[in-house]
Amino acid sequence: MVYFILIIYIGITFLGSLVGGRKTDTPEGYFLANRSLKTLSLFFKILATNFSAFYFLGYAGEAYRIGYPYYTIMALGTSLACLSFFVIGSKVWKLGKENRYITPSELIYDRTKSRSLSVLYAIVMILFTFPYLALQIVGAGYIMESLTGGEIPYFIGAVILTIVTVIYVLLGGMHSVAKTDLKQGLIMVTLMVVAVIVISNNLGGLTEANLKAFEIQPELFDREGKGGFYSPQKWFSFLVFWFFCIPMFPQIFMRFYIAKDLEHLKKSALLYALVPLFIGILPVIIGVLGHLTFPGLEGKEADQILPMMLIEHSSDWFAALVMTGALAAFMSTLDSQLLALSTMATRDFNFASSRPEASLKRQVNIGRVWVFCFAIVGLSIAYQPFDTLFDMGKLAFAGLAVLFPATLAILRMGGLKPIWGIASIIIGEGLLLAFYYGLIPAEWSFGFEAFIPVLVVSFFVVGTGKVFGIVKS
Repeated sequence: MVYFILIIYIGITFLGSLVGGRKTDTPEGYFLANRSLKTLSLFFKILATNFSAFYFLGYAGEAYRIGYPYYTIMALGTSLACLSFFVIGSKVWKLGKENRYITPSELIYDRTKSRSLSVLYAIVMILFTFPYLALQIVGAGYIMESLTGGEIPYFIGAVILTIVTVIYVLLGGMHSVAKTDLKQGLIMVTLMVVAVIVISNNLGGLTEANLKAFEIQPELFDREGKGGFYSPQKWFSFLVFWFFCIPMFPQIFMRFYIAKDLEHLKKSALLYALVPLFIGILPVIIGVLGHLTFPGLEGKEADQILPMMLIEHSSDWFAALVMTGALAAFMSTLDSQLLALSTMATRDFNFASSRPEASLKRQVNIGRVWVFCFAIVGLSIAYQPFDTLFDMGKLAFAGLAVLFPATLAILRMGGLKPIWGIASIIIGEGLLLAFYYGLIPAEWSFGFEAFIPVLVVSFFVVGTGKVFGIVKS
């Protein structure tokens, strides 16, 4: 039954990619679905792209470790990120429509006339997307191993799902990705709702199960979470963080280009503000209730609490069905990342200055090579993953958020001298890595997550550049 469900799902995915593949006769068709997505398609494209292995396994694992406060922070923070759709997204859509941009770096170059700054953008976006790309592959490996009872080992499962994703990205481009993501987003939300109902009923009902969890781990219900992890500084850090990092994901930035018009982008932003409040609680509930069945899990073990609970508290076929929905989420993010990164590498590196208007066939062929290369990089990272999925995601998010200050100045503050944009990015990324590797003591973040003082410094550099430019003029 497990293998039957997997084969059916993969078959449906390939069918969608073949349909998409017939509509890719121009670079905008292949890379941006002809800028034609309406509200629901765009919303599910962004939702499925963003709510990935980090949602299914990361949310449940972190809730197991910390408790219900994780939901409040993630749901509210993600909902507030919709404001960036208006601050950044609407301007990106307008400029992209007028100037036919395809990658983020094309916009940056056209606004600043600096090849150095645009290439730096591309490099940072690609490098800091790698941990998040690998996170999807790791999640797929975990699920495949759990789904088959170990018959397909972790890394073999990761390789299989990566190959499947690579093939349908190569077949259809953005049309293919958009079609599969709409299905995958619907599957993801529906199955998670049913999973919570089935598991909680098996534990005596949702209220009864939570009361039992409270009796054995009351800290999971405290505002600070288990171990007092969420101090006021950390609450602030994660509530504001998503506003800065989500629009800087290359796969999200490029989604701003593909809306049919500005009204559809705004409506999708409003949906994005509401839906996380509902769906964010689902894996968190399963993670907290996991203490009733599997106490004492740590690190990578906790990241697998969702499939473990499904296998323990539901039938084999239902567990397989829900975990196939999880695979849908992983693949929907992985496909978008592979397509976005290969698009950037192709247009920003191969054809940026020599042949920016190269034929679609030429661009797609080069892009396919990049897709394979980036998939191999992701698999290499996934071979020895980070301690937790949350750690993998946080590094990627923080590195991308450093781009926000310069981006805001370029789009909304009358421009920025390239040298100041370059300085804000290099200094910010340098500080972030220094915190990450312990070269700067954690105490120097004053209780906040390290990305907060890093963002403050990046904004200061950008602000200094603006003031200096005004004084000099």
